[in-house]
Amino acid sequence: MGDDEMRIAYVVPGPMSKGPMGLKEMKRREALLNAWAFAGTEVSVIDVMDGPASIESAYEEALCIPATIDVIMRCERDGFDAAIIGCFGDPGLEAARELTTMPVVGPCESSLLLAASLGHKLSVLTIFESMVAGQELLAYRAGVLEKLASVRATGIPVLDLMKNPDQTREKLIETATLCVKQDRADALLFGCMTMSFLDIADEVSAAVGAPAINAGRAALKHAETLVSMGLSHSKTAYPMPAKMRAGQSFEALRVA
Repeated sequence: MGDDEMRIAYVVPGPMSKGPMGLKEMKRREALLNAWAFAGTEVSVIDVMDGPASIESAYEEALCIPATIDVIMRCERDGFDAAIIGCFGDPGLEAARELTTMPVVGPCESSLLLAASLGHKLSVLTIFESMVAGQELLAYRAGVLEKLASVRATGIPVLDLMKNPDQTREKLIETATLCVKQDRADALLFGCMTMSFLDIADEVSAAVGAPAINAGRAALKHAETLVSMGLSHSKTAYPMPAKMRAGQSFEALRVA
């Protein structure tokens, strides 16, 4: 593999290939990621067989984490240079970083940090009102809570976002307009990976006059930058669990 070549795993924390979206949607997302990638980057979309069909709550995030980490660890063993957790909630991000040495990035953290550099205030477009508090917590964890202007819900479930793309586009532009005009946001984030994979960030940006960030693309560019610079997450922040440093296997940790 040349100096400019890298392999990145985009790990979907649920059985997308067996769910309503199916293998066709997985392949479509893989094609988009590879189109967005730099020359020499190969992105593979891999779904996790043990998890919910969609993630719209903290409970559903928790359900997917163990199996998602299993897949990420396998990706490192298989020679991938970095992994992206393919859910805007970044489920298991800290734990995955503890158990790997390659970069593991989350779309939420990546896009929040990017949006924070584009203006004074940022807003997140999410799914339901019940998810607003969770998005605020993610902004706190990323260190950008003071820049958060608002989190606004579209009211469209994840699995319905692609059923009527024109209606979804109109709702996203309507919600984004409120963020800019009423909440004074300077930058916007799609707080759902299915929103991002509609690939309409440029349209929303043009309609509302403020940059809109595709979280999938932001995570990809974050991963590519880290790999190209030879950087990964700090092991002082994300140390290998003490039991594993002592020689205990990951599987043994899960045995009572």
